[in-house]
This record gives sequence, C-alpha cells and structure tokens, in this order.
Amino acid sequence: MSALSDRQTAAVVLMNLDRTHAIEVMKHLSEAEAEALASEIITLQSLDAETTSQALGRFHQIAKGHLPPARGGRDIAARLLEASFGAERAAAVLGRVSSTSANSSFEFLSAADAGQLANLLDGELPETVALVLAHLPTDQAAAVLAALPDPARTDVAHAIATMGTATQEAISIVADALKTRTGVLATRETPETLGGVEPLVEIINRSDATIEKALLASIEDRDSALAEDIRSRMFTFVDIVKLEDRDAQSVLRGIDLRSLALALKGANHAIAEVIRRNVSERNRENLEAESRALGPVRMSQVEEARAEIVRTIRALEASGDITVQRTDEDEYVN
Repeated sequence: MSALSDRQTAAVVLMNLDRTHAIEVMKHLSEAEAEALASEIITLQSLDAETTSQALGRFHQIAKGHLPPARGGRDIAARLLEASFGAERAAAVLGRVSSTSANSSFEFLSAADAGQLANLLDGELPETVALVLAHLPTDQAAAVLAALPDPARTDVAHAIATMGTATQEAISIVADALKTRTGVLATRETPETLGGVEPLVEIINRSDATIEKALLASIEDRDSALAEDIRSRMFTFVDIVKLEDRDAQSVLRGIDLRSLALALKGANHAIAEVIRRNVSERNRENLEAESRALGPVRMSQVEEARAEIVRTIRALEASGDITVQRTDEDEYVN
C-alpha cells in the first residue's frame, strides 16, 4: 500500500492493540472520532506486514521481526464500537459509516428537489424506489416519501422496512439507470447497503406529523406487526415520561411556552408533571398563564406542538446530548 494517512495510521494502531486496550482507547474518543476510525478499520480489511510496521513506527512503537497482517473489516469495527459505546450507539455509528460509503452511489441526486425525484421515480417498482430512498440523506428521503401519492407511499415504506441487504450489482443497475435518465455518466462502483425497519424509522422521524400519522395508519392496515415494530422504535410524545429530568430540561429549554402550552392540552397527569417539573419556577407560572389564555384549540395544533417537542428530542438524541431509554414498559396514553 502507499503511505497511510494519519487517520489510517491511527486505525492500524487500534487494530493491533489487544481488545481490552483498544476498547479503552475507543472510550476516550468522541462519537465522531470513533465513527471516523471505524470507517477506516472497515476499509483496511488486510494490510501487509511492512505497511503495518511503518504505521506502528510512526507511533514510536518499533516493530521487530515480521508482524502478522493487521485485520480490519466490518465485524472488527462493530465489536470495538459495541464494547466501547454499547449496542445501540454502536449500531447507530456503524449505520452512519455504512450510509456514508453507500450514499455516494446516488450523490448525483443530491441537488434534486423532492418533486423532481418523485417524478423521476414515478412508475418504478416500490422496491426500486425504496433502494434509492435508503441511500439518500434522511431529510431528502422524507421529503420524497411525502411527495409520493398513496398507496405508492405505503408500498415504498413497506419495501424499505422489509428490504434486506442490497447487492452491489442491484445498486449499480438502479444507479446507472437513473444516471442515464438524468444525463449523468455512470462511473462509480457501488458498495452494498442494508434496508430494514431502522432506515424507515429515520425517514418517518423527519416527516411532519400528518405524514407520520397517515403512513403508520396505512402500514397498520397492511401489516400490523410491522407497524408495531416501527412504533416500538420511534420516540413519541407520550414517551417523554421516560426521560431523565436533566434530559427533559435540555429538551424543554429550546421549546417556547406557547408550544408547551399547546402540547399540554389533553395530556395526562404524568406527562404534564414531567413538563412542569422540568421548567423553571418563573416559566412554570408563565406556562400556567399561557395555558389558561389559550382556550379551545384545534387538535392539529396540539399534534404539531407535540411533534416539535419530539423532533427536538430526536435531534438531541442523535447528537448524543441526551439518552433515550427504550424499554418494554407500558406507554402512557391521552
């Protein structure tokens, strides 16, 4: 191999540490740093002894004799991440690494708006559309999904959730066909990617409340078990009672009082208590006054206010600022 970059060299060192030390090092990295190293470990599946020796030498660890080839790959990265960050965060990091690699196949679609993509994909099989959306940035995929008419939207959502591993050949065929139709030359080799419920959950999480509600209802009619699986992985407004107080405070800090007052309309006592307990005394008084001043409101306003809180929770969880405990406890209902 040619000379390794600094990040690749760091990955080689981590790969050559014994598992206990590698995990300890990983724990001291930020999630972004761990994600970058995991990406390199996956790429560096095999190295010759000379390259390994040079990399270790750069860290002033003089290698004597013949070193065994360093082993990388997805499994190695997955084990290190899981032991360092736990299964859930490790899966999220590895998913982002895989998505970053795979999404390059459809980079040529990044400048298109949702309407253009919906038109481009019109008439394609739901499985084909699902494959494309699984490779797009989540916000863009959510917008395209919203632009699709029903029942095509539900067909595509179901296809995303039930899609297995896509082969390189399948991805290449779809990407090349779309590039031809959009006038872009096909020149990039494509890796494989995974479908499944999680990509669909990420897309739904970034959809507005109306699309989310309608889509889940449609999937429920078609496949109740799948709909239940999707709901179990999504954080909803009623799950706010599962947050630690310090995390609830982080969430509520960014929500204005009118939205909080709207969200509290019709909420049960447990939810109301979490919100009131985790705002300042002054804001609690102002919140009570705002609630009294609201009077009757449309249910759509209440749902949008609650969706705003949920979007904030999901964003803070994605950034690692809060931790959401997903358990099998009974949900609170309004």
